Amino acid sequence: MNWQSIVHSIESATQQPFNLLKAKPLAGGDINTAYQLLAKERSFFVKLNTPEQLAMFEAEAAGLQALTQTQTIRIPKLIVCGKTIDHAFLVLEYIAMNNLDSRSEQLLGRQLAQLHLQKQDYFGWHRDNTIGSTTQINGQYHDWLTFWQEQRLGHQLTLAASQGYGGRLQTLGEKLCADLKPLFFGYQPQPALVHGDLWGGNVAADEQGNPVIYDPACYFGDRETDLAMTELFGGFGPAFYQAYQAVYPLDPGYARRKTLYNLYHILNHLNLFGLSYLRQAENMLDNLLRRFPAKNIPT
Repeated sequence: MNWQSIVHSIESATQQPFNLLKAKPLAGGDINTAYQLLAKERSFFVKLNTPEQLAMFEAEAAGLQALTQTQTIRIPKLIVCGKTIDHAFLVLEYIAMNNLDSRSEQLLGRQLAQLHLQKQDYFGWHRDNTIGSTTQINGQYHDWLTFWQEQRLGHQLTLAASQGYGGRLQTLGEKLCADLKPLFFGYQPQPALVHGDLWGGNVAADEQGNPVIYDPACYFGDRETDLAMTELFGGFGPAFYQAYQAVYPLDPGYARRKTLYNLYHILNHLNLFGLSYLRQAENMLDNLLRRFPAKNIPT
């Protein structure tokens, strides 16, 4: 690996020399390769992919900047994004990551609530990005149910159909998308900047115990989508949820909507990783339709 072009980009962005001593491979990513670039007194975190994936890194950089501007949670500082002949690259400050403890989770809950309290003007975003390696469509809407129906569930169901997942999945999906109102009776979501992919693998603590979030799939959406995602793959500890609720209490209907929001991620996993997620997606659709059929809309 020839790092000369990336080192030059770092030096141009920081206006400081960077005498690379070592490029240390880092584990953890399925989509990109990652390295810690070390010099004598400082280091950087670098993601690499093919040159064709530059737009993915540019969208991630935009998400990191948007989160940073809220001044709520620590976000790795963006250094530079670009491409060489062989690679697209994203360079961030290097942060030594540790597992969250109870104090870190409490801080994360409080800071996430403060992030979500900053209201936005519409649902969607100013550009598309990715969720995993799947394109995430972010048109601008003023109606949340239409946004979720078209830009989230509808998009994933269309991708699933194109990969041969038809039949029952599509029938159930069409029924659910036809009328989401039963899940939102008495609740009017407000646009908030959400991380978009907030599971335990995208959160850590720095050396001082402050929470750090990264690998965002940002857009303006219902804050409940972030909370739901935290529960999908094991969840965080009670200190996180208690701290969030103390700052920005959740609507009681969250408990019924979180399955709807996590369905999006399970459909995405089906499209990315295959058949093992089909039954889970169908079961989630079954549960939603059984508990909240359209005829139960209060009048």
